[in-house]
Amino acid sequence: MTTKQLLGNMLVLTILSPILGAAVRGDKAAYIGGTRKDIKQGQEGVLNLDDKKELVFSYEKGGAFRLPYEKIKSMEFGQKVGRRVGSTIALGITTLGIGALPMLFSKKKKHFLTLAYTNEQGENEAVILELAKGIVRTTIPVLEARTGKKVDLEEGTAKQGKDKT
Repeated sequence: MTTKQLLGNMLVLTILSPILGAAVRGDKAAYIGGTRKDIKQGQEGVLNLDDKKELVFSYEKGGAFRLPYEKIKSMEFGQKVGRRVGSTIALGITTLGIGALPMLFSKKKKHFLTLAYTNEQGENEAVILELAKGIVRTTIPVLEARTGKKVDLEEGTAKQGKDKT
């Protein structure tokens, strides 16, 4: 491989690295969007539901978003399924060439939780969190138990216990 090819491959990987690492992993959650201006979009953190009065989304440098369960008006959970196009292109260019094509047939799932609530001033607000695959099965039942409300499942999202997240 020539120096130009190596530099080209490194450039492609640098450009595509956000796509390759886009899914939230482990026990993490990420703020995807909503009405909060104090949390930057894409901010990863930990969603803690241990407290019986409020959920806490803790993120870098001691930041925390606290939401009393009694303020939650509605909850919705949904999944977005996508192909691994970015990964296939990056891997194809850098290493395997055409051998990377089977990756195109694999899917990735992202799990989204939307919480609509009222703030301290009584105004309507919302947060959208991406949940790591590993915390979905515990998060939804705990939220339902703590709030006394059902989590609405987006159309096409399997029921918990039957889904294969």
